[in-house]
Amino acid sequence: MKKIPLLLILSRVLFGIIIIALSLIQCLYFRNIIIILMILGLLSDIFDGIIARRLNVSSPMLRRLDSGVDQFFWLSIVAGCYITCPQFFKDNLLKISLLVAMEAGCYAISYIRFGKEVATHAISSKFWTLVLLATMIQVTVSCSSVILFNICFYLGIATRMEIIGMLLIIKEWTNDIPTIYHAFLIRSGKEITRHKLFNG
Repeated sequence: MKKIPLLLILSRVLFGIIIIALSLIQCLYFRNIIIILMILGLLSDIFDGIIARRLNVSSPMLRRLDSGVDQFFWLSIVAGCYITCPQFFKDNLLKISLLVAMEAGCYAISYIRFGKEVATHAISSKFWTLVLLATMIQVTVSCSSVILFNICFYLGIATRMEIIGMLLIIKEWTNDIPTIYHAFLIRSGKEITRHKLFNG
């Protein structure tokens, strides 16, 4: 039972590999299968943390692995969408590049300051993930997204800025910081309350 969270995390590695393979092969109903894998991956991301906390096996190492696998999973989705719908990425190159640069900036700051990857798991980022999933599904289906993509872009920039703020505020590396307000509390040495559903 205690290995379930780890298995859920590692399942996203498999899903990511299959998504890229399907995008290259483009077999019958490949778009439908990719969408199902996207949703399954998101569900595994939601429940791995919840189950880990229920089983009392949540740890900084597990949360770090979760963050790393999340990056691989979402990069696989983006890569699959690019293979299938390259024109969408060409049309939105500037905004996509800004999002990628902001994400890379989060990791660069975390490594420079603490020598570790980002594992804040901010609540706002979880909501952005839902919008990102909806956007990637729309792109997968139609190779187009305007309103939803713009919402995804601006929300993505805002959440990356919050994470950068957190990383600059805290004195020591910390995982599961719900909001930037909580980062200030952590910096002051105060105990913070984490929601059982969202953070460890």
